[in-house]
Amino acid sequence: MPMSHRLRRWCAGLFIFWLIGLIPIYVLFDVTTTVVYGLGAAMVYAFLAYIVLPYFWKVHERKHPNVLSAQKRTLTAQGIPGDPINVGFSGSEGELQSAIKTAGWVEADPITWGSSKKIVLDSLDHRAYANAPVSDLFINGRKQDLAFEQAFGPDPSKRHHVRFWKCDQPSDYECDFWIGSATFDKGVGVSHLTGQVTHHIDADIDKERDKLGSDFAKVPGLTIQWIDGFQTVLTGKNGGGDPYFTDGRLCLAVVDGGVDSSQVDAAWNSSVPSETSASLGPTRK
Repeated sequence: MPMSHRLRRWCAGLFIFWLIGLIPIYVLFDVTTTVVYGLGAAMVYAFLAYIVLPYFWKVHERKHPNVLSAQKRTLTAQGIPGDPINVGFSGSEGELQSAIKTAGWVEADPITWGSSKKIVLDSLDHRAYANAPVSDLFINGRKQDLAFEQAFGPDPSKRHHVRFWKCDQPSDYECDFWIGSATFDKGVGVSHLTGQVTHHIDADIDKERDKLGSDFAKVPGLTIQWIDGFQTVLTGKNGGGDPYFTDGRLCLAVVDGGVDSSQVDAAWNSSVPSETSASLGPTRK
């Protein structure tokens, strides 16, 4: 369908949406035109930020796919390149959960209507919510398997957080391997790309990676290793339009007997002919 026809359909849908929503309110309730206009503006914002702009981003990303490896960069639900991969963990799911909780982090609640409402209200009222949900990011079309966070300040508007995806690994590796993305949420605002309400991240993503690595280093039975040059693109913007920069290193926490950094690096480099594929991508379920 030509874009001009699609745009006219969106405009017609917006007008119908506005009529259906506001006329009954104006007729049935004793409200002023100012209230009606205010509600109308809110409805238009919601329609644009959560329906129209995400749709056009999906179209854009489908026509101009991300040239980076999907395994080294997360994607939003709209297909917009998101936060880079900067951490890894070698061990079982139980060992990851135990280690990161010992390090002082807690598992994030799943996204539900109740948890979504709670994080909004607690952010506005400056109330603590240690297990506040994190938004979904995707690798190979699959959202994170686990997400953890650590509170910073009186409410969930600021926090340390990390997402992990379980990966495939070569058959001769007996230990599970996880890749993750750690960033610091510095506040709540609206996306620079879609206008949706979201957290904004601190640009120095290495600082958050190093903080998680330092916390892991305090856990008995874990060693910290580094993969230099893991990321080759060192600056960019995430799915909310926030800028970031990195030195490109990946911090790997290894359980005794787990896959070490040399094995991970060798397996990656030997199986990746270009930056559009990778051997250690998340397992599809």
